Parts: sequence; structure tokens; C-alpha cells
Amino acid sequence: MTERWRVAGTYLESCNCEPICPCRTIDGMRGGRSTHGICEGALSWQIVDGQAGELDLSGLAVAMATRYSDDEDGSPWSFVLYLDERGETEQLEALEKIWTGRVDGEQLEHFPWAWKASDLLGVQPAEIEIDHTPRRQWFRVKNAITVRISGPYSGDETVTCVIPGHAQPGEEVVAEELKVANGQLQFEYEGVCGYAANFDYRST
Repeated sequence: MTERWRVAGTYLESCNCEPICPCRTIDGMRGGRSTHGICEGALSWQIVDGQAGELDLSGLAVAMATRYSDDEDGSPWSFVLYLDERGETEQLEALEKIWTGRVDGEQLEHFPWAWKASDLLGVQPAEIEIDHTPRRQWFRVKNAITVRISGPYSGDETVTCVIPGHAQPGEEVVAEELKVANGQLQFEYEGVCGYAANFDYRST
């Protein structure tokens, strides 16, 4: 994909770390090791405005199930990428190239699985449902992922996250449910951390 591209919209994630997730930047201090040494999570993006060349990507969704260990050399991510099944073949191909880091762009500065050695476990078209309404967000990938937010984190720290971007407005939240069951990654948590923000990635 050599065309210019841009995707912007809303982002929501949850992982098994305690809130605030220690991987984030908190009051300007860069994060570090995850709470338990093994991070298991789920990420979602709702594209509000998106183009790749002449392709319209607006309205499509992307989600991921992820896992990494801080004690493994380089802490490579293992992940499954889910692409909105409503997209046409060309749209899904463009999303796959962007989200796996196989096309140049600003997303390479935000996706740890793109800038380090990682294990892509699969790319699957899926039914993805997302509601990123602030402070009651949820998303679901049919038969694979469920994330539900109970509300905002109660502290007053300033928190930013690398994946949507440290310059993007965002908020630490608490997940009442984080469940992944896709065969390759299996876990379930409640009362763990989450993060909601805007995102805006584009070609360079």
C-alpha cells in the first residue's frame, strides 16, 4: 500500500494490570514493568474518519487480544488481530497492513507489536461491536472478547498512553469485565485497568 492514509477515532483498552496501569506515563513519568510481569489485554479502535488512497475506512472497527511477558527477552507481544467483517476485501487488507505495521506511518511510533519482535497469532474478520461513550464504554468481538468499563479511575493523576498517543486526550478507567477466549489466548479478569482516548494515525 503506497497511497497516503489516515485513520482517526476513539480508542479503548483494558489489561490485567491494577489501575493506574504502570505501563502508562503518569504525571509525566514514563511507565515501566506491568503489575504482574505478564500483561494480558484487549484493545479496540473505532474509526470515525479514515481513508487509504481512494478507500473509505470510516465507520470500521479494529480489535486485538494481546499478551506479553516482561521477563521474556524483548517482551515480544503475542496478538490476534480482529478486523471489522463489514469491510470489503480491499478495506480489510488496508487495515491489516496499518495495524500490523507493514506500511509506513505514525502508527509505528505507537504500536509496541510493530516496533519490536512479536508473534502474530492470526488475523480474523469478525463481528465487532463498540460503544465508546465516555465512562460507560464497552466492546465485544463475537465469541472472542468482552470488555466492559464500570467508570473512571478515582485518582487525579494525569495519565497518557503510547498506543493512542501521549498527545491525545484520554482517561484512566476501571474495567468490570475483561474476557478473552479465542483458543490461543484465554483469560478473564474484573476490576482491572483500562484506558480511553482519541487516536489519529497517518502515513508519513
